[in-house]
Amino acid sequence: MEHTSIDRLRTALLLVAVVSLLSGLALHLAGRTDLAGFVWFAGVVPVLISLLVEILRCLWRGEVGLDIVAALSMTAALVFGETLAASVVAVMYSGGTFLENFAEGRARREMHDLLSRVPRTATRHRNGGLEEVPLDEIEPGDRLLIRQGDVVPVDGSVTSKAAFVDTSALTGESLPARLSRGADVMSGATNAGEPFDLTATRLAKESTYAGIVRLVEEAQRSKAPMARLADRWSFGFLVVTVAIAFAAWWLTGDPIRAVAVLVVATPCPLILAVPVALVAGLSRAAHFGVLIKGAGPLETMARIRTLILDKTGTLTDGRPRIVSVDSHDGMDQSDILRLAAALDQASKHPVAQAIVAAAKVQGLTLPVPTEVAEIPGEGVVGSVEGHKVIVGGDDFVARRVGRTAEGHPALSAGAVLVAVAVDGHMAGHLVMADPLREGAGEMLEGLRRQGIERILLATGDRAAVAERVTEGLGLDGLRAGLTPDQKVLLVLTERKNGPVMMVGDGVNDAPALAAADVGVAMGARGAAASAEAADVVLLVDRIDRLGPGIEIARRARRIAVESVVAGIGLSVAGMIAAAFGYLTPVQGAMLQEVIDVAVILNALRALRIQPYEPVASQAVIDDGPDGLAVKGSI
Repeated sequence: MEHTSIDRLRTALLLVAVVSLLSGLALHLAGRTDLAGFVWFAGVVPVLISLLVEILRCLWRGEVGLDIVAALSMTAALVFGETLAASVVAVMYSGGTFLENFAEGRARREMHDLLSRVPRTATRHRNGGLEEVPLDEIEPGDRLLIRQGDVVPVDGSVTSKAAFVDTSALTGESLPARLSRGADVMSGATNAGEPFDLTATRLAKESTYAGIVRLVEEAQRSKAPMARLADRWSFGFLVVTVAIAFAAWWLTGDPIRAVAVLVVATPCPLILAVPVALVAGLSRAAHFGVLIKGAGPLETMARIRTLILDKTGTLTDGRPRIVSVDSHDGMDQSDILRLAAALDQASKHPVAQAIVAAAKVQGLTLPVPTEVAEIPGEGVVGSVEGHKVIVGGDDFVARRVGRTAEGHPALSAGAVLVAVAVDGHMAGHLVMADPLREGAGEMLEGLRRQGIERILLATGDRAAVAERVTEGLGLDGLRAGLTPDQKVLLVLTERKNGPVMMVGDGVNDAPALAAADVGVAMGARGAAASAEAADVVLLVDRIDRLGPGIEIARRARRIAVESVVAGIGLSVAGMIAAAFGYLTPVQGAMLQEVIDVAVILNALRALRIQPYEPVASQAVIDDGPDGLAVKGSI
């Protein structure tokens, strides 16, 4: 509401200034110069009063802006009878603020589109029927119907056989994704296929999309360090401007030259180009699934020299996956997986849940286990379809069936070996691992090309596991076995090499994310604490989004700096020309208007930034997205 009233005021002031200027010109051409001067004077006064009010507000906040130059130029022009020049300055200033508002509005359009998609209600299954309910009434466990074209209202998992969803508004992905039963779905995605059922896993206010909306609103209210730096520079520019104007008047005795100097310096592109370019960068980054919480983090992100990565859930997927199923007694591999997953339905252990998820991806029907007993940290024992099944660590299962644990000859550091026994016989093994995320190596190479000088791994895992997982990545350092406070210490230590970015996803990463110059959280599955502490949130569970985000930040900042340097250079040149009498006040005003429009249009180039994205592998694993590869006996 406040922004709407300000927009209307700026529009009204521009209309008053333009009408006054044109009316005065018509009267002047008709020979009524005295009346023309009065009309020009009358049109300048509302703009000048509004400007003085804004200056007083800034001074009250302890800010000295370049609006003072605009006020001085209009006042001086009126005092010395240059009412036409004052009118041109009034049109120039009100037009500049209008253009700035228009440019920022265009830059924010993608964010507004994101906000406008917030669903208000959802369709819930209840007592054999469907009901339309407000989002606040949805509870975890509720089954919702997501119709074609609907925006997913809350985070949840697919209950139907499959779903076809479009996440382009959140992640920039152009192609919809096909999700199998049990797959997680982010709120804010759009159903691009047939209707499907979704089981809610979070309240609406705690879901991904609600968090994104809050972060976008925070980003829109932010002010960049470069913008604050521009405010500090404005005092120096103000002093230089007044000095040149005074010198021109003092040395020539002509006050009109001083007026021309003040006019050509108003308003400085410094206060226009920076916010437009950085807000455009925010919008562009959001389009690629990188939500930056404000222009300040974006500006800092552009200067990052050191990158510190967490391992589990960040550099790796964070969810153990089955890489092979080995049969020892001739039992079919799918039967081994089905019996193991059926029994593991009774366990909440992450490895057990990964086995269940892999079986569901394979489309296996899982019977309900009975007589289940779980030994924490060891394994699970129970009955499945009349078979005595044991699932757990190799030693645990081997002792139960009277065998010696044989291990696995191809087991690598960081992998987990799950043994499966059926009816007293060792049926086989499931080999599980937490592999590197797809494209992690290419991403790190791309970051080095963008100027990242040091890339470190910081993990609480064992050194042997971390070294094995990151082998061949060319990291500059590896710190294993770290506690949360030790990660913070690492961040603070690395600051001697320049600004530091920390990327993590867990609660234990939150302190280090807060300590870093820029903290980046994996927002899709990461802990809420890490997302709150971070300055940047990756909206999709893909680490390769980091590269485009940093590239957009660097290019947006470069565009802002280019606009400022070019604008100030042209302004100073115009001021010198005016001081030597080569520009009249009216000509100076017209020149500055051209400069302002040019730097705003240049700043809007940030909306067209197209970051480099490595071509993702198109290989498809027949057995499903969890990457299950079924192998024979060893």
